[in-house]
Amino acid sequence: MQILSDISSLASYKGCTLVPTMGAIHEGHRSLVRIAAAFDEPVVVSIFVNPKQFAPGEDLATYPRSLDRDLEMIAADGASAALVPPEDLMYPPDEPVWSPPLPSVASNPKLEDLHRPHFFSGVCTVVARLFDLIQPSTAILGEKDWQQLQVIRSMVQMNADRWPAIHIKSGPTIRESDGLAMSSRNAFLDPANRERAIALSSALAEAIKLPPVEAELTMQDKLFSADLDIDYAVVRDAQTLQAPQKGQPQRALIAATLNGTRLIDNAAML
Repeated sequence: MQILSDISSLASYKGCTLVPTMGAIHEGHRSLVRIAAAFDEPVVVSIFVNPKQFAPGEDLATYPRSLDRDLEMIAADGASAALVPPEDLMYPPDEPVWSPPLPSVASNPKLEDLHRPHFFSGVCTVVARLFDLIQPSTAILGEKDWQQLQVIRSMVQMNADRWPAIHIKSGPTIRESDGLAMSSRNAFLDPANRERAIALSSALAEAIKLPPVEAELTMQDKLFSADLDIDYAVVRDAQTLQAPQKGQPQRALIAATLNGTRLIDNAAML
């Protein structure tokens, strides 16, 4: 597996399949790399902790970093190359970096956009930069970050002239044996908080069988019972993340915090 850190080394990977990550690789990321490796194109995994998607006071400084371990795992899963860019490659100090206009799904649903208003601007900026530098044919993202997935899909559609050949594909949420969605931030949970965190997946498991209003009340009750601070526990249209429409796919989405660790999860309504 080749380690890439400059623009000139990217030229031979045009048309690759890209798996963008912030490192701290876990089984969720690895599943995306394995999906990518099943395609015909080379697989490039980017590892970059993006400072633009962290607000002051968030966990940028303490975000888990384990580069050597990350490289070993993605190589075993079939990555052709790892892009490990210095910050001045992603955000050159002597030239502007384009920030794409935010699609409506990044600003209207009042989910992540309400509770982390800086977040999608930072995500779209870094993903757009990766797309411009690498020019992949496909990018694969996880479904655990459901709103982010819809934002990137919409961003690519809005900028079809810039990226006419990029297709966005997704991989399912990968869970621990107890149901907790895999996340790099799970490393912050001590055993007691880990047990409380399972309330997210258990709330979803009950909610997806219910009508939307009843589903939302059920999720809120489960999260309150586990003493979690709730940002949202809602049912929305799966694509637009607006109010659910009868006959259209729907998604239950949760964000909650326990002892300073913020977790998100989601599931398709049955």
